[in-house]
Amino acid sequence: TERIRFTAELFLLNQAYERFVPNQFLQFLDKSSIIDVELGDQVQLEMSVLFSDIRDFTTLSETMTPKDNFRFINSYLSRMEPVINENNGFIDKYIGDAIMALFSGEANNAVKAGIAMLHCLVEYNQNRANFGCAPIQIGIGINTGTLMLGTVGGQNRMDGTVISDAVNLASRVESLTKNYGVSLLITQETYSRLENPSQYAIRTLDTVKVKGKSELVTVYEVFDADPPEIKAGKLATLELFAEARAIYWERKLAEAARLFAECWRQNPGDRVSKIYWERCQSTLRTRTKIKDRLYHLD
Repeated sequence: TERIRFTAELFLLNQAYERFVPNQFLQFLDKSSIIDVELGDQVQLEMSVLFSDIRDFTTLSETMTPKDNFRFINSYLSRMEPVINENNGFIDKYIGDAIMALFSGEANNAVKAGIAMLHCLVEYNQNRANFGCAPIQIGIGINTGTLMLGTVGGQNRMDGTVISDAVNLASRVESLTKNYGVSLLITQETYSRLENPSQYAIRTLDTVKVKGKSELVTVYEVFDADPPEIKAGKLATLELFAEARAIYWERKLAEAARLFAECWRQNPGDRVSKIYWERCQSTLRTRTKIKDRLYHLD
């Protein structure tokens, strides 16, 4: 009887540990139990990294009591966790309201998880509306690359973590979603590993300089989970948007501005076309001022 009770307690303890250290983490380290994990255990893998964040969370948080904050975050995270697991990923860590999830195998898993999270958010916001709460928005960034998964810390306190430039870039890309007013961005590295990119509603968004990276990074917008009318508008203007971007990079800004304005006219919900149009107008104004100064100098 004592042995049965001890075995049951051990089983429950192991289950409890899995809620803090994901079972997948142990599997990647080739450990059968948390007991076998040692400081410095590590393995190199290619994975897709997903970061998600609630927009303007600080502002939202300030309107709630600490208790309500925890209730809100947990109600949100408890809906997102199963969606990540269903797409063969696991949550590496929660950083306040942010989620960092890892996906081994196909990059498709991470992209499908991101889309599913955004669909889940629509349902969550409907539930919030029923209680008179304002909807929330999230941004998601995904990158794929080689990373080191292992344990860090000291003898009495250690943690499982992931160390890689690929992780930092996923976080940077997630932060770019705010700048463009989009929900889901993926890098070139993730895009190139998709088996069939055409199965998604996807477009090349921009090539940008990202903090901490010397080379330029190309990012793609995945808009499968956009509201139906905005998604339809983006699909209808895919070729026009691509042509406008190509002309923009040739620095033919007046013509690019005209095409972006047409994208925006056809789909007023496409904030990216408006951003590009504003960029064109700003540069054209600067050019005009410089020409005027040179003319007066003559």
